[in-house]
Amino acid sequence: MRILGGADQQPTSAERVRTILATAHSMTMVADGHRAEVSRGNGPGATQHIHLHPSPMDAGLTGAARVGERVPATLEFTDVSPLPVRDRVRSRVTVMGWLTSRDKGASPAGDCMEFATAVLERGTSEVSVGLDDLMAAPADPVARYEADILTHLVEEHSHCVPLLLRLVEPRYLQLMERVVPLAIDRYGIDLRLEYPFGHHDVRLPFHKTLDEPDQFGVQLQALLTTARRCSHGSRLLDDAWEPDENTVSPRRS
Repeated sequence: MRILGGADQQPTSAERVRTILATAHSMTMVADGHRAEVSRGNGPGATQHIHLHPSPMDAGLTGAARVGERVPATLEFTDVSPLPVRDRVRSRVTVMGWLTSRDKGASPAGDCMEFATAVLERGTSEVSVGLDDLMAAPADPVARYEADILTHLVEEHSHCVPLLLRLVEPRYLQLMERVVPLAIDRYGIDLRLEYPFGHHDVRLPFHKTLDEPDQFGVQLQALLTTARRCSHGSRLLDDAWEPDENTVSPRRS
């Protein structure tokens, strides 16, 4: 359902990939027939151990410019919903290229990977993303705080979620058993509607794009205000408490 006055924009494929790479806590590296798990642990993000750069061939350099041996490699990332929902995997990212021997002068903190392409899988769709688009895309400012915001929303303000269903087309509410916030980005919030067999995701765009996570509360209140103006015959709304403007205040960790 389109919310009048709202921003219908969604993250581009490059933005989604960049966000997943920037916030991933772990990844799987496949190279030379071996699989290895790289975990964040208590150190820097997993992706900070790998430095992506253009292939020397793409940069117009000769083979002599390469440092060390080039081994075909892939990096696999899985984006999982912070909250327990059916099919918690929201998307997968596979980065393909060549792993090269460490060049201490170029990247003292980790290995280098010559980038070929990145593939974003969401549901049944696959999209390839090039390095130029990837590096030009900004990471979502809400991503690092998404888990805390979603958890705070369902644990402290779960009464707000059913009210948002007033913004969903009634046909999607038939036989629905549960609704769970699935994702938040700078442009909107996704809800997962679960049925006896299967599920369906709906997106509620914010009225204004978020520049920082602290703005989520204001935009959520704007959605709730719009929802309160809607008439809806959902049984989940019968006892829904309508919060005031100071109800929701997501916290940063």
